[in-house]
Amino acid sequence: MEPRETVIATRGLTKRYGGGHLAVDGLDLTVPRGSVFGFLGPNGSGKTTTIRMLMGLIEPTSGEAHVLGQPMPRAGRRVLPRVGALIEGPALYGFLSGRDNLARFDAADPTADPRTRAARVGEALERVGLTGAAHKKARAYSLGMKQRLGLAAALLQPRELLVLDEPTNGLDPQGMREIRALVRGLAAGGTTVFLSSHLLDEIEQVCTHAAVMSRGRLLTQGTVAELASSARGRLSVTTPDTAEAVRVLKEHGVTDLLTADDRVTGELPAPSAAGGTDLADLADLNAALVRADVRVRAFGTERASLEDAFVALTGEGFDVAG
Repeated sequence: MEPRETVIATRGLTKRYGGGHLAVDGLDLTVPRGSVFGFLGPNGSGKTTTIRMLMGLIEPTSGEAHVLGQPMPRAGRRVLPRVGALIEGPALYGFLSGRDNLARFDAADPTADPRTRAARVGEALERVGLTGAAHKKARAYSLGMKQRLGLAAALLQPRELLVLDEPTNGLDPQGMREIRALVRGLAAGGTTVFLSSHLLDEIEQVCTHAAVMSRGRLLTQGTVAELASSARGRLSVTTPDTAEAVRVLKEHGVTDLLTADDRVTGELPAPSAAGGTDLADLADLNAALVRADVRVRAFGTERASLEDAFVALTGEGFDVAG
């Protein structure tokens, strides 16, 4: 990928803390311009450490990171004014109102025109749904409201890149939907969004691309569709004869069989050297069920999800709530 088409690129990026703890191990990451890029992994997988290195907050032990085509942290003064970020929750002045907090953040930006500050602050509050709480002291904000205010601070100026670390943390379902809609709108307007999350459902709903981290290492990256398609979908059979269906499917190599009401699901046999489970194989399974007098009401495969892909990659799952 050409450098101008990439907003984040790392090569061998590594962070080792005192005591030998390896938080990030040889990360090679490529974030395309214009994408909504989901940085996915359970808590403790190295996501926040990576983001802190990308933003120049901590030095890598080895390797390199380029953001907007510039080396970080060396080019931080040139890069960071073009980046909005919400990392590890916002740092707020509790004794100031939400509006006054944003005014302080805006005043700290040497590129911000003070004559238009009030308009910028008002627009940012409206975009995150905090206009009604603008005069409330920040110390009285809920966790979700603080997340919104931190996001508003990142949106005070137009940004080429928006870096969000767990942006829906503390939000109720309605707030999560609003933030997702906001992210989609920003991407449609040309902003690249780098979104770290441990919520698979969040990534699948809003992101175009994703990378999966586990224990400090990058497991895979690509488009969300590619990552989901890398996992095989599960077989699904609807029948009133569930016990007999389980017996037949088990004989034909289907594993991890689960029954719920009149539905049986299972993991299809592993791909063969000749190309794996195809339509002919599925037809043979269906025919075997029919020969055993199983009354098949529906038969097919379910589309694989990011959760399926993650479990296939790591052998473990984590919070998939939306």
